[in-house]
Amino acid sequence: MVQIAELELSIHRQDQNAYTVSFRFSDGDPTNQVDVGLGAREQRLVTFNFQQLTEFLSSGELKEYGQALTAAFFGAESLRKEFSQVRAVSQKSGAALRIRLEIAANALELHSLRWELLNDPQSGTPLTTDQTIHFSRYLSSQDWRPVRPRSRGNLSALAVIAAPSDIEQSTKLASVNRAVETATVATGLDGISLKVLEKGTLSGLVSALTTEEFDILYLVAHGTFVSGESYLCLENEAGQVARVAGMELVNRLRELEHRPRLVVLVSCQSAGKGTGDVLSALGPRLAEIGIPVVLAMQDNLRMDTTAKFMPLFFSELQKDGQIDRALSVARGLVREQPDWWVPALFMRLKSGRLWYTPGFADAKKGFEKFPALIQNIKSKHLTPILGPGLLEGLLDTPQQIARSWAERFRYPLAPHERESLPQVAQFLTVNQQKSFPYDDLMQYLRKRVQERFGDNLPTNLLDGESPCWQVLDAAGRIQRESNPDEPHRALAGMPVEIYLTANSDTLLESALKEAGKKPQTRVCPWNATARAAEAKCGPNEIYSVDKPLVYHLFGLWEERASLVLTEDNYFDFLLGMMREKTLIPVQVKAAMSNNGLLFLGFQTHDWQFRVLFRAILSLSDGDRHDEYANLAAQIEPEDGRIFDPQRAREYLEQYFSKGCKLDLSIYWGSPKDFIKELMQHWRRQA
Repeated sequence: MVQIAELELSIHRQDQNAYTVSFRFSDGDPTNQVDVGLGAREQRLVTFNFQQLTEFLSSGELKEYGQALTAAFFGAESLRKEFSQVRAVSQKSGAALRIRLEIAANALELHSLRWELLNDPQSGTPLTTDQTIHFSRYLSSQDWRPVRPRSRGNLSALAVIAAPSDIEQSTKLASVNRAVETATVATGLDGISLKVLEKGTLSGLVSALTTEEFDILYLVAHGTFVSGESYLCLENEAGQVARVAGMELVNRLRELEHRPRLVVLVSCQSAGKGTGDVLSALGPRLAEIGIPVVLAMQDNLRMDTTAKFMPLFFSELQKDGQIDRALSVARGLVREQPDWWVPALFMRLKSGRLWYTPGFADAKKGFEKFPALIQNIKSKHLTPILGPGLLEGLLDTPQQIARSWAERFRYPLAPHERESLPQVAQFLTVNQQKSFPYDDLMQYLRKRVQERFGDNLPTNLLDGESPCWQVLDAAGRIQRESNPDEPHRALAGMPVEIYLTANSDTLLESALKEAGKKPQTRVCPWNATARAAEAKCGPNEIYSVDKPLVYHLFGLWEERASLVLTEDNYFDFLLGMMREKTLIPVQVKAAMSNNGLLFLGFQTHDWQFRVLFRAILSLSDGDRHDEYANLAAQIEPEDGRIFDPQRAREYLEQYFSKGCKLDLSIYWGSPKDFIKELMQHWRRQA
């Protein structure tokens, strides 16, 4: 795997005529975890002759434009030296160089510049046609929802091709050949699930994105840039021209629950016209509302260029999911075309990766793990441990909830803590009152499930009074009915006697009942309320496959004070586990000690996993973990948290096998990925 060095270029306005440039560089060396801020001791100022650049662009003097832009940007000797140093370091290590250009909010006029024409200051050749350079523009977004790459086998695309029958008569623009464009996108997206709309209408586009979740939106339409606004020539129901303002499309996409991860706009001038404020164009606006990646055209794009560029872009994208790398390869192919510079990439993804390949760090080792895992299931020596990732599609993630609270209540501490639910919840116990985060969380979760499932829920659960756990249980039933490999349904069908869960819902109990079993629910007695809830369960029984135990480690929704939510709760949980060891059923401790442990739906950096993992190790009475080399933890990657998936996998396996003396193999992927693969092995050997 090719290493990737990271160079972030940030530009801020200094005064009316000058801008400051800062560099941040990471060399891509796996042994060097230090980011380097270059030239920190001196102020590097640059100025641009906007009138001259506009004249070059208007007259089609692209070579001169690139030379002038390069001379202006690298005018300071310190910048030239630093960039040369960066190129030398990355080339020496054999790493590709990812360049992310970030323009500050006080310098938005710089988006009107054609940065894709920037040259290497030494060679004088365009940077963006060099396949060792991965270039993108970075735009911040007000949407703080996490960006989770999808697994490779699940990608889907929606193609919308607007070919109005009267386009030439109405606009004097060339007609769009729907058959040719359809063939182009089908060729480029070969291997990705593709849906092509019959008509390029706005209503059809929005309806498709509302009813199905697509990773890629590929939109082909003529576009114009008039009086500071972008317009698309879509179709009406009669197949004729329907002029749609770019902001109308942006607003419709803003309202969607699930937005595409990549929007490709094969539309003339969809990223600006070359003059005026390019931020008013469609591409950057889509990036602003939270679309992770937008590939837009910043001037007229010829059809023959499109025919060459797009198939190669998508075929390269499918090799490793690296969007900026795929773009550099495709742009290199059309570098002799006069419009090679037109595609502009606006990207929020720090990793540059649209998808990932699920599996174990060591593919061979992973292949060997599944037979052992199946053997443990058959011999009843497997203890599944359920985490919040199993609620994907039902609830927001803990990070999303924390960010929502942090924004709503103006969390004042470190920015990185705004994604930590225990820390933000702890703040609310002081900022509001002690009971506030528990009550507000239940209201929030009920509302979110009702929004997502709407009329599919029973009418008596659509009010604002129904307990959140009842609403969630009904939504879970809907998911299980539509998917035989839904994680709770799949787990309920296995011969397991004891399930441990960090979740406070009863989805697993419902799935077990649907499987014809009689689940027994118990609560870990970590505090007085949890002990009272545990006492209600009656005496400990002998659990079996037909009467399995579901042991809730972090409490139940029905018993609010039994929930482990805040920082204080987690500390008290660890202390309570030590104090009340004798109250924990012997069979539960045996399940922790003498079985293989299968963690599902956790992220190893979260409090929940760390506290739970340590608690399980401290409660293990035996020392038989070494007998089960197939222990697996499942985590889901999130862009911006993990930059190098392969190195992260290897590090986590080393940590758990050496640092914790536990042979815990790390499966990289969502619970759905893992369960799907597990069920394939299970059905073959059952």
